[in-house]
Amino acid sequence: MSAAPGTDRQGVLASYDYLDDTVDAIKELRAEGFEEITAFSPFPEHHIEEALGYGASPVRLFALVGGLTGAATGLAFTVYASLDWPLITGGKPVLSIPAYVIPTFEMTILFGAFFTVIGVLWHMRIPELKSTVVYDPELSAGRFGVYVTAPADRLAQARQILESNGPALLEDDPDGRSHG
Repeated sequence: MSAAPGTDRQGVLASYDYLDDTVDAIKELRAEGFEEITAFSPFPEHHIEEALGYGASPVRLFALVGGLTGAATGLAFTVYASLDWPLITGGKPVLSIPAYVIPTFEMTILFGAFFTVIGVLWHMRIPELKSTVVYDPELSAGRFGVYVTAPADRLAQARQILESNGPALLEDDPDGRSHG
């Protein structure tokens, strides 16, 4: 258990053969108040997401705001262009809504997609300026992993919770660095 200068946070990695043990360990850690928990899985697993407390994605709000902004922008562009250069065609009014539907729709899709990408990058914290915390090749070959970061005085408690669920492997700060 090593600590970097100026920080008292350390980590423990537990590798499990079974999903149930992994989910139980995560639930126990969360029940004891541990918040910095990272789960590793060889495939997407909704039980782990539920145990970690993931809810609905906040990215959908980015898509909504982007879509509404795009619709307003598309409508504003077409109305401005019609008023700035009025052409009366076939007796139609200068501001004719049916002609604005396609540009408004296209801008809605464009801005919605753009804001969604921004939302995904924002919530993934990309670019991440810190290096990857931990990696064990077994975690992508069939095992499940739980990495918990905690203050030095609570690390023994986290280690005990992880051990109580029967890990196949348990390591303190597997990459040799402390994380904070």
